[in-house]
Amino acid sequence: MDNARPSAGVLEDVKRGGRIPAHVAIIMDGNGRWARGRGLPRIRGHGAGMDSVRDVIEGAIEAGVAELTLFAFSQENWNRPRAEIAALMRLLQRYVVKEREELREQGVRVRIFGDRDRLSPATRNALENIESHTREGTQLRLNLLISYGSRTEIVRAARALAQRARAGQLDPAAIDESTFAAELYMHGSPDPDLLIRTSGEQRISNFLLWQLAYTELYMTPTLWPDFRRENLFVALLDYQKRERRFGRVTTS
Repeated sequence: MDNARPSAGVLEDVKRGGRIPAHVAIIMDGNGRWARGRGLPRIRGHGAGMDSVRDVIEGAIEAGVAELTLFAFSQENWNRPRAEIAALMRLLQRYVVKEREELREQGVRVRIFGDRDRLSPATRNALENIESHTREGTQLRLNLLISYGSRTEIVRAARALAQRARAGQLDPAAIDESTFAAELYMHGSPDPDLLIRTSGEQRISNFLLWQLAYTELYMTPTLWPDFRRENLFVALLDYQKRERRFGRVTTS
């Protein structure tokens, strides 16, 4: 089970383990199922998921994680019912207003990545406000991926490189992995060391396809609204047991 022990005891084990992932990414899944299992509207599940966001952020700080990336809203999510999307955007705006001061006090720097053009002006303003409000944070970099799709991000990067090449600013023969990565949203950030997906699904759902090339995967049946810092710590413990070889063979 994910949270078999109190968080303090698991956190102590994590710190004794020594190897803390610098960058943890999470696909937050299961809000709808959590609500449905309780006979509640789906939006209540999304609201409950916000409590998990708050707790996991605090847990990441406690564990010493430097960067946390949360998949908050995918491009595919735009296909959901309009009423649900509108409710989600209102919930996001309320979260930003409610949490921005505490995040700043905790030293969290919030960055937003994705296609902002599809967001309403009110939502864009709220997101820009929390980015500005937390710009000086150094304790944790929190990346919120909103209206995000990895294939679109990769196509966007390829198009940018093609335009530079056509303008004579870039030799196509000089394009390598680092050149390509520099055109991605989170350029300058390390690739995630650990990806956590909640709700028991076994897929990555068009999330950070380039960046997850050598990321360790941790899938848990816990629904996102039930996921807390204890669950995060257990995932970190599991990560510490892994041997990361990046395609190499270890010597014995």
